[in-house]
Amino acid sequence: MGRDQIARLTRLAGIEGVRRTKKTRTTRADPAAARHPDLVERHFQAEAPNQLWVTDLTSVPTWAGVAYVCFIVDAFSRSIVGWRVTPHMRTSMVLDAIEMTRWSRGTRLDGLRCHSDAGSQFTSVRYGERLAEIGAVPSVGSAGDSFDNALAETVNGYHKAELIRGPARDGPWKTVEDVELAALGWVH
Repeated sequence: MGRDQIARLTRLAGIEGVRRTKKTRTTRADPAAARHPDLVERHFQAEAPNQLWVTDLTSVPTWAGVAYVCFIVDAFSRSIVGWRVTPHMRTSMVLDAIEMTRWSRGTRLDGLRCHSDAGSQFTSVRYGERLAEIGAVPSVGSAGDSFDNALAETVNGYHKAELIRGPARDGPWKTVEDVELAALGWVH
């Protein structure tokens, strides 16, 4: 089959591919700023649950402003174990996602590495202190390199491809709450 025949048949069947858009940079990390070491070094594998979590933020435009989504993924099961949607990118958003994850996974998580990019939410003192309280240690990849947080970036890509800009989507998102309810259905 040729390209034109494939195009005709997919059009007749109502099949449509996912459209990707240009990535929006929400923050610019300061390469000179002090941050946590990279304890993962692109090895996103774990022998058991709660050994390695990866996390990242992504943005979703809505009519009411921008919704920010934070996912926490367990590298062992490759499943989303915590998430949060808010109209802001403050550290409290990430801490809320950690609390959701901790509630379902246990109060003490000794030996857990929580890997992220170099965003200010993940390099903040509050974030590091909260992880220390539950027995976890923060790990931060290099600035400006999406491969250093590839697993979390992949989950964000699936989220946007399947839910935010998926073929079933008919128009823009209206509110942050709409994005939150849709994320709830997508995760669970």
